Amino acid sequence: MSRIGRLPIEIPKGVEVKVSPDNVVTVKGTKGTLEKKFPPIVNIEVKDNQVIVTRNGDDKEERAMHGTTRAIIANMVKGVTHGFEKTLEIVGIGYRAAKQGKKLVLNVGYSHPVEIEEEPGIEIVVEGNNKIIVRGADKEKVGQVAANIRRVREPDAYQGKGIRYAGEVVRLKEGKTGKK
Repeated sequence: MSRIGRLPIEIPKGVEVKVSPDNVVTVKGTKGTLEKKFPPIVNIEVKDNQVIVTRNGDDKEERAMHGTTRAIIANMVKGVTHGFEKTLEIVGIGYRAAKQGKKLVLNVGYSHPVEIEEEPGIEIVVEGNNKIIVRGADKEKVGQVAANIRRVREPDAYQGKGIRYAGEVVRLKEGKTGKK
């Protein structure tokens, strides 16, 4: 039995979890509503203010989906109560970010500014000129939006310039050595 999959998920106050017969889980909370459909190889039920995930058999796919399903539902519950956040830093002379309405405008060394639209359910905040915070209830969406912003100008291997996650360590390569 999966060590993660067998753990029950506690439902905090103010959170409502519903499971439809076709394995669609809906979680409502203060930060919003999340909905996800799961395969029928796992059984999801709500008992005594807890969500319990069990599997039908012992196939490889069922064992894999057992812990995965439980982890996704736990992240949905955490997302609608506390939310998720990813922080990005911009490193480089003249590189900066600004917010114009619902758009994030990045000046990162290209001949033109790069504009990124805010997705529904995601909030992008710019602190100073070089710190971007992506917030939302859906962990998957927050991570994808942060990855899309980072992809605009990934950190350079020689100078370290670009957009990186907060706390990310960029290993720099040594440049040319030249003749002596």
